[in-house]
Amino acid sequence: MKRYLILEDGSHYEGIGFGADNFKIGELVFNTSMTGYQEVLSDLSYCGQITVMTYPLIGNYGINRDDFESLNPAIFGLIVKEACKSPNNFRNAENIDKFLKLKNIPAIENIDTRAITKKIREVGTLKAIMSDTIENKDDVVKMLKETPYMNDHVKRVSTKNAFPIPNRGKKVVLMDFGAKLGIIRELSKRDCDLIVVPYDTDSKTIMALNPDGVMLSNGPGDPKDVKESIKTIKELIGKVPIFGICLGHQLISLACGANTTKLKFGHRGGNHPVKDLETNKVSITSQNHSYAVEKDSLHNTDLILTHISLNDESCEGVKHKKFPVFSVQYHPESNPGPEDSKYLFDKFIDMMNNNYGEKNA
Repeated sequence: MKRYLILEDGSHYEGIGFGADNFKIGELVFNTSMTGYQEVLSDLSYCGQITVMTYPLIGNYGINRDDFESLNPAIFGLIVKEACKSPNNFRNAENIDKFLKLKNIPAIENIDTRAITKKIREVGTLKAIMSDTIENKDDVVKMLKETPYMNDHVKRVSTKNAFPIPNRGKKVVLMDFGAKLGIIRELSKRDCDLIVVPYDTDSKTIMALNPDGVMLSNGPGDPKDVKESIKTIKELIGKVPIFGICLGHQLISLACGANTTKLKFGHRGGNHPVKDLETNKVSITSQNHSYAVEKDSLHNTDLILTHISLNDESCEGVKHKKFPVFSVQYHPESNPGPEDSKYLFDKFIDMMNNNYGEKNA
């Protein structure tokens, strides 16, 4: 059956529908990864987004639940050049079409993903929706233009109740803004005794748990929409070691007085080079974000720029001048993807072991 992707600028693209037929207005973005479609589909940072995969064949190694980053995906749609109908992998449990139908996620294949990607690069992200007809396209375009972007992404994907993941090591409170299971996996590998808490948990409640450290997770949307968390982080700085990833990185920066801005089309993929300014080492990183910390806004804060993107020189990491607090914009926990930066979890453990991180202050 034909299915159309309609954009707010009035353009449309024709392809073949698969997956579900639950159409929602979403932010149209692209991802350049050659592998990792399972992680893209299940990463809660894609909440509210319709994602174009630039790699031409998606679904060739099927679906298996071991590779998911969440149990309940929040992505609004998937656009691919070709969806593999008969995946060939010993771990495969089902093909991508069956999975998308099960999770109520609509998709389109046989569509010109190159043309869509070029448009996004030229004009920036756009609102879009899928449809099985274009007879009422003018009305749909009007609706797209009049519909504001979501501003409750984190509230939609964060856990509603705190829960423990017991272990015998350092006690870490994980603030869940849409946390990938990869973060939990990496901390658990290092024996951390985890307590996962909702995004709006206040600092008094967190400190009452007597943590050795606080982990700020990734998550979707504009960090400025999560005002209660910015306040909490501001109160936690100086009381406990903190490590932030992606949205957590942006929230640390806002809490310290820096500013964030929306990128033209964001960074999404598993092949982004990032330079560590302290060691001059370059890591290949996995990324997924629409917003970035403004480098110039760091000047009158207690934060130091530690990492930059070699693609556009945007801010990719900061650390606090006085306290054991650091963060990165990219994803050191990514699977699949580059594993160059998993040492950052070891750095967090060392910080907690080091008498409240005195060497890092």
